Amino acid sequence: MSEVATSESDAELIARLRRENAALSAELIDARQSLARLRTAYNKALEELHLLKHRLFVAKAERRDTTQEQLAFDNLERTVKSLADQLQDAEDDDADASADPPSSGPRKRRKSSARRSLSESDLPLVRVELRDETLENRSEFIGFETSWAVGYERGGARRIQIDRAVYKTAEAGETAEEAAQFATTAMPATLIRRGILAPSMIAHVLTQKFMMGLPFYRQEEQLAQIGCPIDRGTMSRYAEEIGSALGNIVLAMSADAKKNAFCLATDATGVSIQLGPLQERERGPCRKGHFFIALADRDHVFFEYQPKHTSAAVCEMFRGFKGYLQADAHAIYDALFRGAASDEDPPPKEVGCWSHARRKFWEAAICKYALGVEGLRRIDALFAADRALANLAPARRKQRRDALVRPLVDAFMQWCDEQSRVDRERGRETLALGYALRHQHALRRFLDDGRLEMTNNGAERGLRSIAIGRKNWLFCGSDDHANATANLFSLVASCRLHGLDVELYLRELIHVFPQWPNDRHLELCPRDWARTRSRLVASELEREFGPITVPPAEKQS
Repeated sequence: MSEVATSESDAELIARLRRENAALSAELIDARQSLARLRTAYNKALEELHLLKHRLFVAKAERRDTTQEQLAFDNLERTVKSLADQLQDAEDDDADASADPPSSGPRKRRKSSARRSLSESDLPLVRVELRDETLENRSEFIGFETSWAVGYERGGARRIQIDRAVYKTAEAGETAEEAAQFATTAMPATLIRRGILAPSMIAHVLTQKFMMGLPFYRQEEQLAQIGCPIDRGTMSRYAEEIGSALGNIVLAMSADAKKNAFCLATDATGVSIQLGPLQERERGPCRKGHFFIALADRDHVFFEYQPKHTSAAVCEMFRGFKGYLQADAHAIYDALFRGAASDEDPPPKEVGCWSHARRKFWEAAICKYALGVEGLRRIDALFAADRALANLAPARRKQRRDALVRPLVDAFMQWCDEQSRVDRERGRETLALGYALRHQHALRRFLDDGRLEMTNNGAERGLRSIAIGRKNWLFCGSDDHANATANLFSLVASCRLHGLDVELYLRELIHVFPQWPNDRHLELCPRDWARTRSRLVASELEREFGPITVPPAEKQS
């Protein structure tokens, strides 16, 4: 009986040990799964932290309200630190400890560029002759050894004396009632009545701000240093009045673009707007408006200010346009492409931007996803293939695109479709694939015509003038001031597009515009200015003030 009891005791022991082993195995599996989930959560939180840091930097550069983004960033940073403490990531410590120390060898000297030869410069020459009185008395003079330096002289502003002829129109009589009569030459029409600034100074001030990004308070200091004090309030009033008046030219450019342009490329950026006049405004932060840019082929560049970044604003801006419209995939454009702008006219055809598609895969790549790297490789191959066709005529370019680029696009979209069917967690990979597949029709659109571009980079580059200047002048005083600013930016950008001297163009335009017919403003746009200017009297243009002989309108072909 004792042997039987011992045998039963061993069986119970074995069963208990098996149960304990199974429980420990289950706990180990749970622990490993928890550790895997913790690692996944840490990696995703770290990815979001890096991307949110980048987006926070961009938001601050665009002067957006970053309060919510900053709070999210701080919370996410604390979460990442907490997860890192839980993981006790020894590999990071080892990597930090084993990092190679900085090299202590000699630093490589930067290769210097050749010094500028001032002897060939067109700068005004000031000659300084240095002689030695001691050597003059006992030595023979044989010549000079010449060196050069760059100097500066104050100057630039000029007084303009306007002499208006006075005429005696009747002989003096014998009585006071029969006194002689006189007449003074009338002052030609000007944009600013009885203004103190001549067209050349107005053009200089506007160019400094809207091309060079120099705010008015800095110009005020510079002009004061050369003995020409002009306060920033005067400059601001001139900018608003001149910009509002010249807006008729920008409206003519916009109407011409909507009627004749093949493709418009557009984008937008934010701008801070003050709440109102200083005496009336309540305390509080600036509100946000937006500057939209539109590139009309190689004809015009025009900006438009909108208080709201909405579908209604976009539909109103591009109402009546039937061509191709290239934009990013922002939701505000969806209503426009669906035909909400007009029930009669067909909507514009959407052209996607491959740079935006590439950006999604770049975000996945910097988060260490292999799919992001592969997507970048495929998109870069597309860019390289299309870049080789840039100088071809549009018809030939389309033929070569069909032969060389279209197969790469088809292969990329097929690859995206195959990868989207793979079961994976939602993250940077799925976002990149989803963007490419949702917008594939717009992304393929550039293959329809050789004149279309793969990217919307031109419009984004055009916004740099606002983004750079915005860091200096900070805000616009009102919606009216923002509209005038948009008009001036339009003229400056179009001048640069057509290679015009911006300051000279504005000087002559401010002189000519008040005397120009109201139904012919398009002739004054930068695209047509060279032809219009050739028909004007050169001697009349050279003067700051005076009448302008308006040539007859050209016959439309």
